[in-house]
Amino acid sequence: MLLGIKLMRVARVVAISAWSMAAVLFCLMPAEAEKRVALIVGNGAYQYVGRLANPRNDAALMAVTLKSLGFTLIGDRAQIDLDKAGFESAIQTFGTQLQGADVGLFFYSGHGLQIRGENYLIPTSADLMIEADVDFQLIDVNVVLQQMKQARSTLNIVILDACRDNPFEGRGFRAAKPGLAQMQAPEGTLISYATEPGNVALDGNQGNSPYTQALAQIIRQPGLELFEVFNEVGLAVRRSTKNRQAPWVSTSPIKGQFYFAGEKRS
Repeated sequence: MLLGIKLMRVARVVAISAWSMAAVLFCLMPAEAEKRVALIVGNGAYQYVGRLANPRNDAALMAVTLKSLGFTLIGDRAQIDLDKAGFESAIQTFGTQLQGADVGLFFYSGHGLQIRGENYLIPTSADLMIEADVDFQLIDVNVVLQQMKQARSTLNIVILDACRDNPFEGRGFRAAKPGLAQMQAPEGTLISYATEPGNVALDGNQGNSPYTQALAQIIRQPGLELFEVFNEVGLAVRRSTKNRQAPWVSTSPIKGQFYFAGEKRS
């Protein structure tokens, strides 16, 4: 009888320990409960305009970082130096894989341009000679936003490290303006710019842009909610650039809370 009671006690301890371990593992791996999908693009090896040194490194850094945080990457890696066809194909695949996702994230490092108040990302094959070429050779950021909207993912994050100088300056594009224009974020969406609208961000001279370097460090920190992450990134970039660059965020109301690296562990 005593032996039976002891065995029952041992079984209860084992069951309690197993339940506790499961609870701990659930807390330590919050990303496992969510479907997170990311498209990461880094364009630097331009064929007809000035090349950029850091987008390849920026994209690679973000790929490693987001993978460690539970994101599934389109192509299982950063997409580097995409021409127009390759860029469009990657966005289409992103929209397909985003179906039913909890979180969708698009990251772009490279040349960007605002024309007539609209923002465009520049494929490596772009060679604009007249303003009418814009719709045929560039990627409208709204195309990415539309894919996210149609996928109905719960939270969408768009990160644009693309506020550099106009690479087509001098070709007579009167409607082109410095930096990127502020966009209205659709429902459930946060858009982060490397610097404030209309300004130009630094490419960086340490292998990565100041913005991407700060972002990759800060989103790994547990306990920082979505808005706290981008606030901390903004403060870090201002410090590292001596206030020459001030990241900017545009957002719509977002339901609930999101932590890249999980809630703070006690």
